[in-house]
Amino acid sequence: MKLGLSIGYSGAHLDIPVKLVQRAEELGYDSVWTAEAYGSDAVTPLAFLAGLTKKIKLGTGIMQLAARTPANAAMSAATVDAMAGGGRFIAGLGVSGPQIVEGWYGRPWGKPYYQLKDYVAIMRKIFRREGPVSHDGREYPLPFKGEGAMGIGKPLKSILHMNPDIPIYLATVNEATVKLTGEIADGWLPTGLVPGFLKDYQPWLEEGFRRAGNGKSMKDFVIQTSVHVQVQDDVKAALQKLKPEVALYVGGMGHKDKNFHNDLMVRNGFADAAKRIQELYLAGHKDEAIATVPDEWVDAKSLVGPAARIKERYRRWEDCGLDTLSVRSRQPEAIEVMAQAARLNS
Repeated sequence: MKLGLSIGYSGAHLDIPVKLVQRAEELGYDSVWTAEAYGSDAVTPLAFLAGLTKKIKLGTGIMQLAARTPANAAMSAATVDAMAGGGRFIAGLGVSGPQIVEGWYGRPWGKPYYQLKDYVAIMRKIFRREGPVSHDGREYPLPFKGEGAMGIGKPLKSILHMNPDIPIYLATVNEATVKLTGEIADGWLPTGLVPGFLKDYQPWLEEGFRRAGNGKSMKDFVIQTSVHVQVQDDVKAALQKLKPEVALYVGGMGHKDKNFHNDLMVRNGFADAAKRIQELYLAGHKDEAIATVPDEWVDAKSLVGPAARIKERYRRWEDCGLDTLSVRSRQPEAIEVMAQAARLNS
């Protein structure tokens, strides 16, 4: 199993951990991943890192569909890939949640399934330059002929001769979109999952491979998830450091009736805690919400504690069918310990 490094998106101030990324590359990490919500974007930091690294792959985990058109996403991916020397960019895509899509980007929530389907199809056409790009899509038709159109849109072919094989990974969670991921994507970015999860999702992916109709299988596909890593002798204290983010996402990231992170916690057997965390968080009782997050849930989806404990528990991830595990940490010691656990460069 390969390792990635997930550096996420910025807080109040942009701080790209260049030395950490360079050290990860030295240790043999396969990829570095950025993100975006409603602050720093996911692509620009990768352009910066492209010039400061040599071979580590550069992935967006994720570019949000509402943030840019399919053509702009393809242009951005191809531009950074070319700047990096080719063959290094991975276009990770996802839909975010309706609060961000409609509240921040000013786009309708629409039909995420068809958005993903159209988006990927258009990006692939642009990458391959087999002709001027047109697409009879439900969510992203090209040329655009809808309300307000002049009706003179012209199919175009990219001026830049792009890498035609830039991989596209999708971050999806429900049955329909996971099946779609298996059908049209090169990889899957499942969110917040725990060891042992793959058996529940594999039938959906297999159905997607069948729909692709080209003999596609797991050997042609990458599954990559991420895990928080915190090296610390006091396990309980380490878990406590991760609880504020869990409470934010489970309790306050999204509408009370439409929260993917809350749903995920429910599906993994923590329904009562998920409900109470959300009630407290939305009522403004954030400290109480944080205190309600179960140690067992945080520990199941994280790697925390002394180095020996992390290395031992890493085996659960190694044995669950993943191709790549992204380390979510800016702790230099965590990057070193995970390299040892994964036996990189051994």
